[in-house]
Amino acid sequence: MKQIVGLVLGAALLCSCATTRPGSQRQDISQVLTTQTAAWNQGDISGFMQGYWQSDSLVFIGKSGLTYGWQPTLDNYRRSYPDAAAMGQLTFSNLRITPISPDAAHVVGRWQLARPAAGNLGGHFLLVFRRIAGRWVIVADHSS
Repeated sequence: MKQIVGLVLGAALLCSCATTRPGSQRQDISQVLTTQTAAWNQGDISGFMQGYWQSDSLVFIGKSGLTYGWQPTLDNYRRSYPDAAAMGQLTFSNLRITPISPDAAHVVGRWQLARPAAGNLGGHFLLVFRRIAGRWVIVADHSS
């Protein structure tokens, strides 16, 4: 009996240590993007930024060049999108989420801002996600 209990506990431990499956990675990362979209569309840039790694090592590449760090990236967003009219309504499309390892993936897609008063914007992006402390976050963003 003790051997059976030991085997069951050992199997449970092995299952709990299993690596993340690609389907689960894709779902988790898709949820981060959905949460970001909802925050943006409510005018909540701080909420949108929760999808990014809160580190000085975060890298953002945009039309103005390289930005390093979470706070400078947040500051740039606030400067570029000072109010709800400038922010508009965000949508992501043509998403392709590709797992690289159990704790890393990249996402390619298109972003669009519907801004009736300020004019629509759009472009493409490449995001690098990492799972850090059990949470999927963007560690690098190249948006154009």
